[in-house]
Amino acid sequence: MFSSLIRRLRAFARKTEGTVTVEFAIYAPLLLWLFAAIYTFFDAFRQETVNLKAAYTISDLISRETATLNETYIDSMYEMSKLLIRSDSQITLRISVVRWDEDNNRYYVDWSRVRGSSLVAWTDANISEVETQLPTMPDEERVILVETRNEMTPAFRVGLPELDINNFVFTRPRFAPQVLFEGESSAGSGHDDGTDDTD
Repeated sequence: MFSSLIRRLRAFARKTEGTVTVEFAIYAPLLLWLFAAIYTFFDAFRQETVNLKAAYTISDLISRETATLNETYIDSMYEMSKLLIRSDSQITLRISVVRWDEDNNRYYVDWSRVRGSSLVAWTDANISEVETQLPTMPDEERVILVETRNEMTPAFRVGLPELDINNFVFTRPRFAPQVLFEGESSAGSGHDDGTDDTD
């Protein structure tokens, strides 16, 4: 009887029926989680890239302006940013023109406008919070500062937390010394580095 039991156990060990089903049952959850993780991380990277491209696009458009901007123009930039970035996520847009004053050794804000709820407009008092991120500029030089903030919820729960995607892009005005805003008086003048341009 004991030898019969051993023979049956050996026969059972040699049988391979159902092996694929058992392996699938073991590996399927792992594969599904892996596909979900790949999709989620790729989507987060794509969203971050799209946000950055949107900020650069808006900054480039404003840098080419020679006419005075107004609230309608800022609204149109905000609507365009929502088209460029996934529409099911919250976006905040802040557009500012920042000037460097060498005599006072500090940055000043010519104007700043916000669309969305998670940012506030820059002022002369609070622009110092980001002065380390701003470029070194000659006296009375200006840059257009475009910032986007986008809240992203991952598609699947794979260990990636909710993300705040922040972008900080600055561009020099291309065709005019400064970009003016309707109703805002801009202190200072155009770029003045002390050289004589009359030659």
